[in-house]
Amino acid sequence: MPEISAELKIIAVSFMALMSLGGIAFAIFYPKIAERAKANKRMSKVQNKTGSGDRAKAATDDGVSRRKKVQDSLKEIEDKQKAKKKKLTLRVRIQQAGLKITPRTFYIFSLVAAIVVTGILALAGNQPLVLLGAFAATGLGVPQWVLSFLTKRRQAKFLTEFANSIDVIVRGVKSGLPLNDCLNIIARESPDPVGPEFLEIVDAQRAGIPLAKCLENMFERLPLAEVNFFAIVLSIQQKSGGNLSEALGNLSKVLRERKKMLGKIQAMSQEAKSSAAIIGFLPFGIMGTVYLTSPDYISLLWTDPMGHVLLAGSAVWMLTGILVMKKMIAFDF
Repeated sequence: MPEISAELKIIAVSFMALMSLGGIAFAIFYPKIAERAKANKRMSKVQNKTGSGDRAKAATDDGVSRRKKVQDSLKEIEDKQKAKKKKLTLRVRIQQAGLKITPRTFYIFSLVAAIVVTGILALAGNQPLVLLGAFAATGLGVPQWVLSFLTKRRQAKFLTEFANSIDVIVRGVKSGLPLNDCLNIIARESPDPVGPEFLEIVDAQRAGIPLAKCLENMFERLPLAEVNFFAIVLSIQQKSGGNLSEALGNLSKVLRERKKMLGKIQAMSQEAKSSAAIIGFLPFGIMGTVYLTSPDYISLLWTDPMGHVLLAGSAVWMLTGILVMKKMIAFDF
């Protein structure tokens, strides 16, 4: 017999190996495939007999439709919020601070304060550059800082009572009260600023404004994540239905957990705050001690022009360090 070449031997061995692998794969996977096909066949027979397949399909379609409505509502709310992410006007900032004044009155107070402070410094014999800086800081910087301070303080007071107000709505809805009556109870009995904010909603609804628009205005006055959650829950419930008491109960739980988390963050960052306070106070303490012991040595800082430059540079660097440390301990969650 003629000898088989090496190439034919390699081809034959490779073919036999592939066939073996195919057989092993067939032996492993075919029973599962066959069993799955039989199960699908039995399921189709049962569905055809009982009609449960149509009901399951209808339930699935209803769930998909409901999920799509919720997603559309969320997308609509997010689009509105993105459209409103622009520079706030002074009138809106005054409303957020809880002040009952007009922008014109705010500008008048700022101008009067700047003139008074600049006049006092001018009588003390300061240089024109110092007077210009004092006028700009008192007329522009300090009023804006006061607005920011009042806004943060009002938001903190609102968050303290907001979860309790949501619990009032949950208990009222469970007992059978309409949502509007629950909002009216909060408006009458809750302390400032929760009560006045819900009173704005109640009065706006009486004037014919939809609840979604009222909540949108409330979020504009109080740009907080908690208020945003509340508006989203009520908007989705109005459009898609569902158990309002359960949704608001979960929201109240989330708000309380966020408050606990804020407390933990404040406790953990207290060490850094203490360090920043000590570092910020240390230069003034040392300067006061040196002034008491050697007044002629340190008096050059405010009698010599170069000393003024050194004081200004030191103030800038200290302010920069304090702001950096504040940024390090500011957590967003």
